[in-house]
Amino acid sequence: MAGAVKPHQKRMINLTTLTVVAMLCSASYLAGVWQHNGKTSASIACDNAPLTTSQVTSPHLDFTAHHAADDSAALSQPTHYYPPCAADLSEYTPCEDVRRSLKFERDRLIYRERHCPGKDEILKCLIPAPKGYRTPFPWPASRELAWFANVPHKELTVEKAVQNWIHVEGEKFRFPGGGTMFPNGADAYIDDIDRLISLSDGSIRTAIDTGCGVASWGAFLLSRNILAASFAPRDSHEAQVQFALERGVPALIGVLASNRLPYPSRAFDMAHCSRCLIPWHQYDGLYLIEIDRILRPGGYWILSGPPINWKRHWKGWQRTQEDLNEEQNSIESVARSLCWEKIKEKDDIAIWQKPANHMHCKVNRKVIKTPPFCSTPNPDSAWYTNMEPCITPLPDVSGTNEIAGGELKKWPERLTAVPPRIESGSVNGVNADSFLQDTELWRKRIGHYKMVIPQLGQQGRYRNVLDMNAKLGGFAAALIEEPLWVMNVVPTAANAEALGIVYERGLIGTYQDWCEAMSTYPRTYDLLHADSLFTLYKERCEMENILLEMDRILRPEGTVIIRDDVDLLVRIKSITDGMRWNSQIVDHEDGPLQREKLLLAVKTYWTIDDKSQEESS
Repeated sequence: MAGAVKPHQKRMINLTTLTVVAMLCSASYLAGVWQHNGKTSASIACDNAPLTTSQVTSPHLDFTAHHAADDSAALSQPTHYYPPCAADLSEYTPCEDVRRSLKFERDRLIYRERHCPGKDEILKCLIPAPKGYRTPFPWPASRELAWFANVPHKELTVEKAVQNWIHVEGEKFRFPGGGTMFPNGADAYIDDIDRLISLSDGSIRTAIDTGCGVASWGAFLLSRNILAASFAPRDSHEAQVQFALERGVPALIGVLASNRLPYPSRAFDMAHCSRCLIPWHQYDGLYLIEIDRILRPGGYWILSGPPINWKRHWKGWQRTQEDLNEEQNSIESVARSLCWEKIKEKDDIAIWQKPANHMHCKVNRKVIKTPPFCSTPNPDSAWYTNMEPCITPLPDVSGTNEIAGGELKKWPERLTAVPPRIESGSVNGVNADSFLQDTELWRKRIGHYKMVIPQLGQQGRYRNVLDMNAKLGGFAAALIEEPLWVMNVVPTAANAEALGIVYERGLIGTYQDWCEAMSTYPRTYDLLHADSLFTLYKERCEMENILLEMDRILRPEGTVIIRDDVDLLVRIKSITDGMRWNSQIVDHEDGPLQREKLLLAVKTYWTIDDKSQEESS
């Protein structure tokens, strides 16, 4: 028939059609890959570009702090809503709860240690901010100022009035920088120490302040490139650690009682006690033995206040000369038994130095029998680990002048130099090459974070930062030029040896089991970072409880960065949508084909008196 298509022509038409379709599909795929690669990812904080297909659709996040009490955003009703906790829980610290602590023995202050609620006692509500809460002053103004509404306690202004700790000025607190043993100010006191041992040559970088008050010593050390981890119990000096954190100074709730402090051995270059009321001479010197464990070889212990210079102050301290003389002699005896050398005592300050190694000390044990050297295998074990009346042995050396464990570089070189613990091969799974690669990786990642959160590079936006799974401390190291500090947490479920590396880099951190609450007050941190944390704890405890704890310790309008598998992030988002967080899932820095992605979130502003809270209640 005229015009009929022959069979071979049909085959040619079909083949042509298939070819065209294949070409169009290929072109579409390539265009999609080009559109979604890392180079064209848009900042979610500052423009209106549409989200990529791998991102969860949600409004663009506002990472800016507004901090006015009447500026709270209207809160939309989430699918699963977590109600606010009662107003009297605004300063709730689950593992240092005053009511629970009274059930435990008072001997050696054991009742002030961590005592966490059981699984059936964990609150499933959101801790409210106090009425009138405002974003803290940016650093360095925060060193001297804090909002009264944020920490509404006047007890210290009365109790410590003559010691120049803290004053109330209208709606603000002012911190003059004074202390019990430094009424002329922390800066002048630190100058006195600097005249006895050098604080400026880079050999001292990490410090611990025991019984820190409002942490003025740590606050003024920061300008000298010395990073102090301060701690004090939650006791009759109400909110002293909370004041420190409002000032933008690193601090944790803690006490020397029966358990080791949550730090590795050989962590700190310097330890400090200024009338900290710790009975160093009691319990066979147990607390000084613990300070010895966490001091690095050659590290310093500084003591000011009773009993130092007792001949001048004994009347003002309202103690007898005999009592003070006996206490000082006992402290001196304990220090000698630890092989420490008293190198300076001038006016109200005394300084001891730990030996660089234990070669002579082991010989001395033939004469000085107590305390003996510990036989326990892990000196870094410090999570609910009992203190022992024995000396933590330093690593072996081949000569009397050798520094046990290896010599640290001076600051700032030690931040990026391969730490001695890695060089010696004592940390499983980490070598020099992998350490240096990790350092470069985090520089790249921080660059990506600043693209998607421009405020991360904005001075004053973030001050107190928590890395919830710090690993080798690469996140903190990459942020070292920013005016902030990072508390590097090494979870007990991870490689606990990593925290020693963090300290050898000149950073600070702590151990933590994220199945429990952290030893800090609500609203401690401006930024939380969680890298693979939920993968780590997937089989260990409820995701919901970790997220509620994150909400407790995060400030209103604070930021959260969670890196994890996309399936976990989708589950996390389904929970945080009910926690008054605005959140968004964005691509990995290497593009959309990576299963690991980022969940970025902002905690919305609301307080005890917020109308939306009353309606929800």
